[in-house]
Amino acid sequence: MSAEDLEKYETEMELSLYREYRDIVGQFNYVVETERRFYLANSVELIPHNVDGEIYFELRMSDSWVWDMYRPARFVKHVRVITFKDVNIEELDKPDLRLPE
Repeated sequence: MSAEDLEKYETEMELSLYREYRDIVGQFNYVVETERRFYLANSVELIPHNVDGEIYFELRMSDSWVWDMYRPARFVKHVRVITFKDVNIEELDKPDLRLPE
C-alpha cells in the first residue's frame, strides 16, 4: 500500500466517521472533549480529585459514542477517563420537535 493509498483510505474513513456523527448527534445530550478523545454521551459526571496537591479528573459517561475511526465499535455503554488535562463538557441544545407539514 502506497502512502497515497493510505492517505486516501484515512480521508475516506474520516468522512465516513463525520457522516456517522452527523446522523447520531441528535440522540445525545452532551459533547465531551478530552485531550485524547471526543465523545457524545447521555450522562456525564466529572469528579475532581486532589491527592497530595496533585489535581486530576475522573470522567464517567454512559450511553456514549466515541469519535475514533480506528475503533470497530464506537458505541460504548460506560466510559471512565482519568486525566490531568482539561475536560470540556457541553450540553447539546435540543430544538423543539417539529412535526412534518
